[in-house]
Amino acid sequence: MWAVAAAARGLRGAQASSWLPQRGPLRGSHWQSSVLTLRTSLPVRAQPKKKKKVDVKREQAQKDRMKKKLKKLEKAAPELIPIEDFITPLKYSDSNRVRSLPALSPEETERRVLLLKKWCLFKQKQDEAEKKGIQRLVESQQEALKELRLESEELYQAAIRRDEGLFPFQRDGPTHTPPLPGYDPPEGKCADITKVYTQ
Repeated sequence: MWAVAAAARGLRGAQASSWLPQRGPLRGSHWQSSVLTLRTSLPVRAQPKKKKKVDVKREQAQKDRMKKKLKKLEKAAPELIPIEDFITPLKYSDSNRVRSLPALSPEETERRVLLLKKWCLFKQKQDEAEKKGIQRLVESQQEALKELRLESEELYQAAIRRDEGLFPFQRDGPTHTPPLPGYDPPEGKCADITKVYTQ
């Protein structure tokens, strides 16, 4: 008796619960939700934005001011930033700034003139001797090549062939200056005097 009543109550419960929507795993978009899902979004409480009143006269005056500024910029040439390296300071271009040289005695002047003449004569003789030496070498080379050609044409062609490995000449030298013994370098201070220009 009790078992039959419990079975009947369970059957009625199963029939009653069958019409309720069952919440299963959602595979759709985030907009789809179950009937039993709680709505947690808060109501929108913001007020609509009020439109500002536009003052026509004030806006027109602002446009006129902008037009005037544009006209001034078009008329005036743009200001160029000066390059200080190309500008000679006025204190160096003063005509009164002349270096005074000590006056030379007549004996010193004559000695310098004679020394200059001797130097010119020495360089002239040195240049002539160098040119004569080169000319003798060229003549000896041409004479040797003629004799070699009479002996063997093959050796002559090998002698006049250009040596591709002669130039360019490459050589590795010291890559840095060796330190000075006992030299104490100063710390040094730098004062930045760079001018800043604003457009």
